[in-house]
Amino acid sequence: MSAPSLDRDALAALAPKLAPGATGVAEVRQLSGGASQELWLVALDAPGGPMRTVLRRKPPQRAASELAIAIETEALLIALAHDAGVPSPRVLHTLTRQDGLGAGFFMSFVDGEALGGRIVRDEAFAAVRPKLARQCGEILARIHTLSRERVTELPVKDTVRVIDELEQAYRAEDWPRPVFSLAFRWLRQNMPAPAETTIVHGDFRNGNLLMGPEGVRAVLDWELAHAGDPMEDLGWICVNSWRFGMIDKPVGGFGAREDLFAGYEAVSGAKVDAARVRFWEIVGTLRWGVICTMSGVLLRGEGPFTVERPMIARRASETELDLLNLLEGVA
Repeated sequence: MSAPSLDRDALAALAPKLAPGATGVAEVRQLSGGASQELWLVALDAPGGPMRTVLRRKPPQRAASELAIAIETEALLIALAHDAGVPSPRVLHTLTRQDGLGAGFFMSFVDGEALGGRIVRDEAFAAVRPKLARQCGEILARIHTLSRERVTELPVKDTVRVIDELEQAYRAEDWPRPVFSLAFRWLRQNMPAPAETTIVHGDFRNGNLLMGPEGVRAVLDWELAHAGDPMEDLGWICVNSWRFGMIDKPVGGFGAREDLFAGYEAVSGAKVDAARVRFWEIVGTLRWGVICTMSGVLLRGEGPFTVERPMIARRASETELDLLNLLEGVA
């Protein structure tokens, strides 16, 4: 299989649409990260000097994930969030067939750190870490007030549908995991009452937040967005896998649930139901476990090999231990 590439002539032709006065392309480089989509740094020859942009593109030879929204919908959602004051890149252009570069979108380059292990340990973030949980709560409250009428393509996933889809994916692997089966049974027996439906980011966690010394600079990876229970996002960022070893700090490995809830309540005006968030933390832990097993399935298929797939697949066993700890805590 050949390495991914971009047509530089097509990029040069597109440059004036991305930046007024841009005459060509100075640099093209694929970025690391991104298990499902390609990320490219594209620096333009602009009047004021090189202007860095980022292209997020669907790999041309890879089938779209059933869990992900269309990449064009993702662009629309990020643009909506940016306009509403959510830290996020500015969408510069959504690709069309005439652009000759496949499916994807260009966005402004935002400098920062996205590696979760560094964010929870590096000295550069020591001063801001105590503030991050509250800041995440504030940002989530703003995401949950975005207008659904502007993004009508988002799938609606209530609690029942989320669990049904997870269990369908789990059963499809045909590889029984007793802990997963136990978790599915507990979730169905303890399902909360239906909630008000809002836009849900779907993957808001340490690792998808671009950080600077002052805090969150951009919320990344919106491809799992949907309409659903807003508490799903608060539970997801507390999943143990996103703490990067700092297990005594349940919010992303950098903060406390109380600070997350306080930030959310201050912006939204709504009281956070801690038990409901804990339910979604269990759903999230199970969800990550199922995603890990799906990466193993993909490795055995005919799709392109990426180094991220086996790294993710091996983590399924970690979620089994996390689920046992969570279920013991709510028994």
